[in-house]
Amino acid sequence: MIPEASPSDPAFSAAPAFAETTAPGQAPRVAPPGGHSLARQERNTRTLSFPTPPAPAPLQIFHAPPPRITGTPGKLRAPRVASVSPPAPARPQLGAILLEQGALSAEDLARAVALQHREDARFGDILLAHGMVTEAALYRGLAAQYGCAVADLAAEPPDTRLVDALGAETCIRHAILPWKRVGGATVVICSRPAEFAELQRWLPQDFGPVRLAVAPEPDIQAALVAARRRSLAGRAETRVAASESCRTWQTGRTLRFGLAAIASVAALLLLSPTLVFTLLALWATLTLLVNSALKAGAAIIFRQTGGRDPALSPQPAAAPLRLPTVSILVPLYKEREIAQRLVRRLEALDYPRELLDICLVVEADDATTQATLARSELPRWMRRITVPEGAVRTKPRALNFALDFCRGSIIGVYDAEDAPEPGQIRKIVARFGASGPSLACLQGMLDFYNARQNWLARAFTIEYAAWFRITLPGLAKMGFAVPLGGTTLFFRRHALEELGGWDAHNVTEDADLGIRLARHGYRTELIDTVTKEEANCRPWPWIRQRSRWIKGYAMTWGVHMRDPARLLHELGLRKFLGVQFLFLGTLSQFLLAPVLWSFWLLAFGLPHPLQGVLPGWAFWGLGGVFLASELLTIAVGMMAVVGAEHRFLVKWVPTLHLYWPLASIAALKGMAEIAFAPFYWDKTTHGHLHRDHDIWGGKPARRHWRHPGGTRPEVSSRPARTAHPALPAPNPQPYPAGLVTDARSLALARAIADHSASA
Repeated sequence: MIPEASPSDPAFSAAPAFAETTAPGQAPRVAPPGGHSLARQERNTRTLSFPTPPAPAPLQIFHAPPPRITGTPGKLRAPRVASVSPPAPARPQLGAILLEQGALSAEDLARAVALQHREDARFGDILLAHGMVTEAALYRGLAAQYGCAVADLAAEPPDTRLVDALGAETCIRHAILPWKRVGGATVVICSRPAEFAELQRWLPQDFGPVRLAVAPEPDIQAALVAARRRSLAGRAETRVAASESCRTWQTGRTLRFGLAAIASVAALLLLSPTLVFTLLALWATLTLLVNSALKAGAAIIFRQTGGRDPALSPQPAAAPLRLPTVSILVPLYKEREIAQRLVRRLEALDYPRELLDICLVVEADDATTQATLARSELPRWMRRITVPEGAVRTKPRALNFALDFCRGSIIGVYDAEDAPEPGQIRKIVARFGASGPSLACLQGMLDFYNARQNWLARAFTIEYAAWFRITLPGLAKMGFAVPLGGTTLFFRRHALEELGGWDAHNVTEDADLGIRLARHGYRTELIDTVTKEEANCRPWPWIRQRSRWIKGYAMTWGVHMRDPARLLHELGLRKFLGVQFLFLGTLSQFLLAPVLWSFWLLAFGLPHPLQGVLPGWAFWGLGGVFLASELLTIAVGMMAVVGAEHRFLVKWVPTLHLYWPLASIAALKGMAEIAFAPFYWDKTTHGHLHRDHDIWGGKPARRHWRHPGGTRPEVSSRPARTAHPALPAPNPQPYPAGLVTDARSLALARAIADHSASA
């Protein structure tokens, strides 16, 4: 038995009692959020009658299914179907309550009503994002609106048995918390009480009568993490199915296999060194030939489209009736230098603040980043998510943990050093809105803001320009699966959750996710929007970063090739061959590069080991392939940097021949780590550029965000300039029924708006 609190408990006396009735023989046909099959079960169902009907569902403009309960199916039950009852008296509206309490001004109410008319945002989120009310005042108003209490989770933590009955991840996703038993009822805390009538249909039968309390979402999430830290951390490590994850990678077996391969090659070198060198040279030349063919095809597409692939540009689309909420995950680890700059750069994003949900994801034991963020004043639309310690410490594990905390239907990923162009989120929203549900991912282009810092930064910039402006768009146009980059990625949330998020053990989780999206029938497109980041411009850190990428490529290829027949069936022949070319071919090129470099001996008049072994035509054919590929690399590099911003790099393109040997060193390091430390995340440090110069050629508009408890700025007599001029003007038609404002508040808001217009 779960112990119960006294009926005199404030949460019991303040919460409204929901009348419990019985509907014998009734077969529920109500489809649950997300379409669970439980809705099809026909059985006698206890039902609840509610004081008011559930709020209408928000407008769906992105082809995504509505939010759904995502807990363990065994812990959920068929919905409690509400019995037909006389309509209850209209609930007092939040706007009117806050006005009467003096927590909200009439001017701010008018602004909030106008914003909610064109955005898919909750009224309370708008008020908080713009600093119109404090968090405490908002939840006092919600408690008055719903006739319940504001729960104090700091004074009394939740009953973990109640949490387990629903599932901690489900509670986090929907910002609800089964708190305690009081007087035969279960008190459930909710930060979004307007959604509670729908959510309570899915509560376990054992909860019995349910009573509502409210609390801020951060308080609910903090209490859940404190109560079930270990289980949440474990789930973040195992979201992806074992058959598609590298977590079953056995280090001992890999080490034995690697040692056996090295011993075999060494023995063959002793017995017949010429034969081994010839075979390696032939394989290296074959992969070089295929790689060059793909690169040439991408360059031809680039030229045919005038340097801009049509797939890169978002198609014109009608402005969505309501803009969606976009969540951005920014994993941080030991970022002493970059954290404060990151906050300033993200503040330049041109998207409504109430629809931006930026999550700074920090490890629990990362005192450096925690202290840096503590010194930074975060706006309301940025929040910190702390990841508990676990078996591995990787970026994808942190992303998996934070995924359930996201509020948006679109999930984006940035790195710590990123500086996205201000209009990027609007481009992403427009592109998703104009596309069908099969488009699950948009990849933006990456560039560097410190390309002039030194030679290594210039070479890195040339490589990125060729990859993101020519090679990747060409591969997508040719119908190959696109290996994703680690940042400026945007996903439809339902598709990302269907795949289980990221593989927490894969150190190139981005490339792996790109292949898994293709295997599950989803599409990835590149979009013409740029994020600038800091080029890794010191030799050893560059090698460490590249070794992690190469190690991850090798492990990704190994995971997906566990069952080649299944991979071929799911991808089709073209994409299957693309995986071999991109992953196996790239690995071969880096590891066997010294074999190909041997052809440079001919340029210095020195003999080549294969002269006299191969027929003359075959030997010179190999040399011709090598020379042609070098010229092609130079040509593609120059094509990629002919734009005005990168034109200064043209003269540096031939020096890439000195750049690639670093990648071969990194490949050897990566192969060794596969055997000894396959899941080790070799952290890339940032913040070595000690001036935060004007990256986008213009200072972002200054925005003043009011924080709870802060001083309200004086109101000027001049009309305030909107912070988001690109937003469509409010439709003068009647406001939708879903707005949380009553006739009195609406009339007041319209009067204020009319007065402002006449002024």
